[in-house]
Amino acid sequence: MSISVVLFTCDLRLHDHPPLRAALDGTERVVPLFVRDQAVDAAGFAAPNRLAFLADCLHDLDAGLRERGGRLVVRHGSLVDEVCKVAAEADADEVHMASDVSAHAHRREERLRLALEAEGVRLHVHDTVTTAVAPGAVVPASSDHFAVFTPYFRRWSQERLRDPLAAPRTVRVPAGVGSELLPSRADLSGLSPGLAAGGETEGRERLTTWLRAGVTAYEDRHDDLAGDATSRLSPHLHFGTLSPVELVHRARRAGGPGAEAFVRQLAWRDFNRQVLAARPAAAGADYRTRHDRWRSERAAAGDVEAWKEGRTGYPIVDAAMRQLRHEGWMHNRGRLLTASFLTKTLYVDWRVGARHFLDLLVDGDLANNQLNWQWMAGTGTDTRPHRVLNPVTQAKRYDPDGTYVRRWVPELAALRAPVVHEPWKLRGLDRAALDYPDPIVELSEGLARFRRARGRD
Repeated sequence: MSISVVLFTCDLRLHDHPPLRAALDGTERVVPLFVRDQAVDAAGFAAPNRLAFLADCLHDLDAGLRERGGRLVVRHGSLVDEVCKVAAEADADEVHMASDVSAHAHRREERLRLALEAEGVRLHVHDTVTTAVAPGAVVPASSDHFAVFTPYFRRWSQERLRDPLAAPRTVRVPAGVGSELLPSRADLSGLSPGLAAGGETEGRERLTTWLRAGVTAYEDRHDDLAGDATSRLSPHLHFGTLSPVELVHRARRAGGPGAEAFVRQLAWRDFNRQVLAARPAAAGADYRTRHDRWRSERAAAGDVEAWKEGRTGYPIVDAAMRQLRHEGWMHNRGRLLTASFLTKTLYVDWRVGARHFLDLLVDGDLANNQLNWQWMAGTGTDTRPHRVLNPVTQAKRYDPDGTYVRRWVPELAALRAPVVHEPWKLRGLDRAALDYPDPIVELSEGLARFRRARGRD
């Protein structure tokens, strides 16, 4: 009897799962396996919000497998060691897994391949599991990756995507392979109070609702901070409870400008992943250096703490930072504003902000997080690296009546637009009645400092 191991990583679903389908087509029994990789813990990426969402995903995946006659095997430790142990316990012939893009993932895959080969077990790595178009599938003539999004998107849009795969009807798991207990959200502390639920069932329900009632208005409303008109599917994409290939297909079937704009955002996700796959050092180093002399963490400590706490004195920035802390998620326009404020108005190293986001974001994806931070800091792929977003102008444009600010900064709940975006303009008793700080820096001062640092004054 031939047996395969299917190693789940950031692809915690049963629908449109190429490794699982390949294993089921080629063998009589499979061992669905998830390893809580101790290297991820050691690197500091096991943030409570993501661990809670992960626990939801694993419970849902196990339930889906049990409905089909199977079960999920969970282990904790060295991923390479645990996969080899499970392959030996099951007497497996091969292991199937999804490809990934980080330097850690590449090293892990190579170590796993060598270790399995030493035991006579084949490793099969599948593309287009966590992306719609595989990194490296489209490249310019003069490079191994695209550094500008628009030409990438043009080529990406011309690619013929594979057809989505149905979830299996039956999964037969061999007896005798032991599993640890599934992790539980209830065992975790330090979670954001408004953290969303995880799992493929939740993700597919959210996707169906989004395509039925939300995507039509997406092009016009995706920057509407108060309207919250984005899909909120990013955590499900990060954990792979939804397939990017299936999302593109279903959005294109829905059609219209909103669906086209949504597909463009999925292409941005693939764009960042192909950049990181080609330049893995960009996870921690400038993709394009501007020779910045960032303020030291000691010199900027007070400003950084105010930014993290949502007490900068700029209501739109503070609202977004408080949403992050409460939900483990932030509106995309808020991410741009808070990143611009930290890196360009406060002139603090983008890595400080990226680390804080990874500490809290449930969708804390290394490629998207690091490269979007670099894009806003001007050290990444942005073709206008010196752009600065004015938080007051942006607030009046994307939260014109102040609803988003009042939702997340209750100290300002009694104020109406436009003064809610500039409470420092109040005078006398009106200003004294607010338990809200003055701006920690004048925008003109921050802009001048940034322009001097970049040699543009």
